[in-house]
Amino acid sequence: MLRPKLPDTPHVPSITTHIPQDHAPAPAHPAGRPVAPYVGVGVGAVAAVVVVGVVLTALLAAVAVSAISVAIAAVVLRSLVTGANRR
Repeated sequence: MLRPKLPDTPHVPSITTHIPQDHAPAPAHPAGRPVAPYVGVGVGAVAAVVVVGVVLTALLAAVAVSAISVAIAAVVLRSLVTGANRR
């Protein structure tokens, strides 16, 4: 019944290039600034973010376990105090 009309995609001609075999391949990057220091900074930054994330997750888990244990202790003490008052 109701079908959307898709736009016609233009035909992209395929381009073939001939690479002669007698030439040497081009260098990967031009001689200039070295890339290694920037890669090292990126790896260090990623490692720091991962370490901070792990530490914060561990601290959050420790706070959660402590809160649960304090809540359980409060419930137990409340029941003991209430039971002592009824006797």
